[in-house]
Amino acid sequence: MHSGTRTLNQDRRSGTLPRPGLVWYLLLLFACCLTPPAHAQGIAITAARVWPAADYTRITLESRVPVTHTLLSVKDPERLVLDLEGVEITAALTQLAERISRDDPYIKAVRIGRYKPGIVRLVLDLKTEVKPQAFVLPPVGDYGHRLVLDLYPLQPPDPLLAFLERNETRRSPERAETTAAAPEQTETVAPRSPRRSEPRPADGRSKRLIIVAVDAGHGGEDPGARGRSGTNEKDITLAIARRLKARIDRERNMRAVLIRDGDYYIPLHMRVQKARRVNADIFVSIHADAFIRPEARGSSVFALSERGATSVAANWLARRENEADLIGGVNLDVPDPHLKRTLLDLSQTATINDSLKLAKAVLSELGEINALHKAHVEQAGFAVLKAPDIPSILVETAFISNPHEERKLRDPAYQNRMADAILTGIKRYFAQNPPLARERLAQN
Repeated sequence: MHSGTRTLNQDRRSGTLPRPGLVWYLLLLFACCLTPPAHAQGIAITAARVWPAADYTRITLESRVPVTHTLLSVKDPERLVLDLEGVEITAALTQLAERISRDDPYIKAVRIGRYKPGIVRLVLDLKTEVKPQAFVLPPVGDYGHRLVLDLYPLQPPDPLLAFLERNETRRSPERAETTAAAPEQTETVAPRSPRRSEPRPADGRSKRLIIVAVDAGHGGEDPGARGRSGTNEKDITLAIARRLKARIDRERNMRAVLIRDGDYYIPLHMRVQKARRVNADIFVSIHADAFIRPEARGSSVFALSERGATSVAANWLARRENEADLIGGVNLDVPDPHLKRTLLDLSQTATINDSLKLAKAVLSELGEINALHKAHVEQAGFAVLKAPDIPSILVETAFISNPHEERKLRDPAYQNRMADAILTGIKRYFAQNPPLARERLAQN
């Protein structure tokens, strides 16, 4: 014992044992190492968004770090349970329940609470059985990490059947008054500005219905480009698309189908697929993009290119538009059975040639209401134009990044003139290139 004590004192004098102050420092450092980092104490959901639509409803939870989750379905009644690990119950999360609208096709209500230590549970009371998909997206653009929950119907809506039902309703005399009062039909039409003589009607050499797929670019999680005054491209494109549809539907032998008819995102290849499912004769995608220089101005029309872009600007724009799926959020774990076939069929250069004819007809009309960014049709590898059997064009109505053109794009009168010009170009194209006979959709 004495020997052991003497050895301890000798060790202290020699400095081989730490002094009492150093001991406390090491203990404090050890305690700090055991303390979990701030995010482990509770991950904050910084934003929660809901995008209801007939196609599907999407819920997005955004955070600064990824969220680990578990999803399960419960029957009688239909519910979805989403468990979030290590998440705080923040104001943004609790407000999610308030954002569920009564007309949401799939969600009745959302309940949020702490299920057990370390787990926050979201219970979605459903109106009907759904096919859910939950996936995570890495930070991109202005977004942080996102946990996405998509609710799809068991039987996806058939766009062709819906189109035929709407067309039958339009033909019904007892429903004529209701149809005329539809929101898309009642917007004020600006006086047509003097221009060249009108081409003969599109049905001059055609005895069947012409179907136009009108695609409003961006939507939902993807706002598109933003103007200096805060205008979102997705809102402008939908407004012009609706006005264009209203005008097309007033033509005796033409009807329009909106690819996106609300504020939600549709993946690029799904836009192509929807146009094909309704047997569209042409596909017109509406945009109002931005450029790196605010002085860029004018309208443009683009067609697909198999051999690279016709200009550096066209290539830049195509890359930017093709990145919309990164912003809008696409579940890459779900393969698209139609994509490979579509890409393989792109060797059909006849479709691109028809697209160029349509683009030239529309571009000539746009030049009557706005300056042209380029006096000729440009081409680039736009993913949304890759339908192998449908002439497809992308219309840049104006540059939303140009303050002057942003004001024009917000003006309903300009939106009306833009819709008029696009329709006139479409009619001019069909007057010169009448569609082939179609057995499945006969003229009314």
